[in-house]
Amino acid sequence: MSDAAPEMDALKSRLATTWNSGDYGAVASYVQSSAEEFLARFSIEEGMRVLDVACGSGQAALPAARAGAHVTGVDIAPQSLEQARARAKAEGLRIQFDEGDAELLAYEDASFDLVISLIGAMFAPRPERVAAELVRVCRPGGRIVMANWTPEGFIGLFLKSVARHVPPPPLMPSPLKWGEEAVVRERLSDGIADLRLTRRIYPFRYPFDPPAVVEHYLKHYGPTERAYAALDPSGQEALRADLEKLWTTHNRATDATTYVEAEILEVVATRQ
Repeated sequence: MSDAAPEMDALKSRLATTWNSGDYGAVASYVQSSAEEFLARFSIEEGMRVLDVACGSGQAALPAARAGAHVTGVDIAPQSLEQARARAKAEGLRIQFDEGDAELLAYEDASFDLVISLIGAMFAPRPERVAAELVRVCRPGGRIVMANWTPEGFIGLFLKSVARHVPPPPLMPSPLKWGEEAVVRERLSDGIADLRLTRRIYPFRYPFDPPAVVEHYLKHYGPTERAYAALDPSGQEALRADLEKLWTTHNRATDATTYVEAEILEVVATRQ
């Protein structure tokens, strides 16, 4: 049973539908190497208990399991969980994937040594609850690790471009606040012994040109797929044009491919 008001229940239902749209696994496959580069900075040891919050199709969960950790992944989108389970099965990895809410995690206090959210929990509508849950399920001395898009980074600009055409729903705070250092320090102030924040580059590499990248996102990425579908033909044309300009302007590749350096805020919090 939900503890939310009807308006929040409606918002959560809308968010679940959004993230269950498109094909997140197709989007994530092109940045899997960046996910693995991110995780490589953290020591994941055999037998470690790891929770991947808003796990998507397993970008962090699978590498952690390959390292020998006991991994649980949780996500709001059943389609992504099905993809994650299929990927784990194909590799012979034993990972528990649960449908669930980052604001109300169905796990006991202090259940995990490492709690990860790779560009996922930042999209939940009540960040204070997310922060409290991440801390609650982490054991004393354990770590909470997040990668969050920054407002001024490339994906911050991308999300803002979409929002200019299709405004976010009421009650939905900007997820990009999770990319602001002062905000993160406030949200992760209780129960944290040490907090380290570092801005890093999270590369996007595609074997096709920027217009094809935009088409890929309009077709496969839930938020842009739903936004595009909500517009009339002229609105769709305007959104596509803005996104193509953005990707083209930031493309560092000199051939018919796309390479963009997005920025994340890396969050490493040690539980008291």
